[in-house]
Amino acid sequence: MAVKEERKKVINKLETMRPLRAKVNQSYLDSFEAIKAGKPAVWSMVNFWLADTIFKAMEIEVVYPENYSTLVAGSGMAQTFLDAADTTGLPSHLCGYSRVIIGYTKMMMEDMNGEVPAEAPMGGMPKPRMLLARVMACDVGLKWFQALGRYLDAPVWALEYPSPGVKEFFAEGYYERTIAFMVQHLKELVAFIEGLLGKKMDWDKFAETVELVIELNGIWHEINMLRKARPGPMHCRDFYSSMPPSLFLAGELRDSIKCYQDMYKEMKERVDNHIAGIIPEEKYRLMFAELPPWHSLGIFDSLGERGWNFVIEGYGYHPPVPMDLSAYKDPLQRLVRHALNYFFYPLDSAVKENVPSQIGYPYLNYIREYKVDGLLLQPLISCRTASSHIPYVAALAMERIKVPSLIVEGDIIDLRLFDPEDLMRKAEPFEEVMDHYKKVRKEEGFDW
Repeated sequence: MAVKEERKKVINKLETMRPLRAKVNQSYLDSFEAIKAGKPAVWSMVNFWLADTIFKAMEIEVVYPENYSTLVAGSGMAQTFLDAADTTGLPSHLCGYSRVIIGYTKMMMEDMNGEVPAEAPMGGMPKPRMLLARVMACDVGLKWFQALGRYLDAPVWALEYPSPGVKEFFAEGYYERTIAFMVQHLKELVAFIEGLLGKKMDWDKFAETVELVIELNGIWHEINMLRKARPGPMHCRDFYSSMPPSLFLAGELRDSIKCYQDMYKEMKERVDNHIAGIIPEEKYRLMFAELPPWHSLGIFDSLGERGWNFVIEGYGYHPPVPMDLSAYKDPLQRLVRHALNYFFYPLDSAVKENVPSQIGYPYLNYIREYKVDGLLLQPLISCRTASSHIPYVAALAMERIKVPSLIVEGDIIDLRLFDPEDLMRKAEPFEEVMDHYKKVRKEEGFDW
């Protein structure tokens, strides 16, 4: 049973998050209206700025099935679409995002003759002209979008995204070969879109869009750096609500930049003046990973009542670390180097600290920088990619930094697979564990 959102709201959200979130919500409605008016649409997986920047420059509406699934889950409508997916014979352990969208698409095309189902929140996702799948990180990504072809007469573009192991990255010439490959790959994507839609890329507008994306992510990065402060000036609930302008490039880029600038100012004032109040009292600083239970976000209020402040999240949702791009004038080169730094930046440090996992090291770094007392880790029955590394991260945190983890199984979409009461029963014993390891870290010379 999900925690009811009607309960007392303990988390004091940032004031600047509200207009930002309003713009994100409006962007869904604007996309719906634009697509109805005949503007071409793409259904896209999260692609870490590579294809998104092209779509923005070419004025193509983009909707994100992964993100839309979270809205469906938060609205309480997920079961309707999950039930529709069940009729196709899909197993319940398949990715919750994919099951929601396959069920949604089945209803739209078979029951509604191509019209958006009435149950769909935020205007729904109108039929697309093309689908963009990500060939990285996600087990079902490409096959999920290919499966949508059963209902949609739309081509699928498979976006490559090299993600090497730690040692493989340092093979001679690997980095520059990867950059060259991705630049060529994006040129081919542009040519494909031009042929499909009969419109040409405006490369001057693309160059301008690249710079806006880099600026946007730079401000978002600085916002997240402020979260190292005590008490933490942003809870993960605000983070999840305000990440779409970066991760999905939701809304108009200049508007998003202004919203992030305002958020930075509000948080900087909190940090400079040691203003508390995100939760009543910050007794414990925690990291949450990986994907949250979108249907039961009220659990964070319950934990906030106990003094748990979630000051940082898993690796997959934050912007690239800024890098010096002054030597590169070609906008495709600038975009590719900026975007790939999202995955490549921790590799030097991972080698120095003998951490063989590319995905493991960032967690070690976050724990130290944000000085967390514990990790709340949620393996998902429906997502191996967001779960397989969790035991390794928990072991690494304890071995290297003496920070304990509480592992509670759940799901991103299907609330039947998440038990918030079980989590709350485990909260008090875990506090005793976190208190113990605070003493252990102090004895071993850590500064928190």
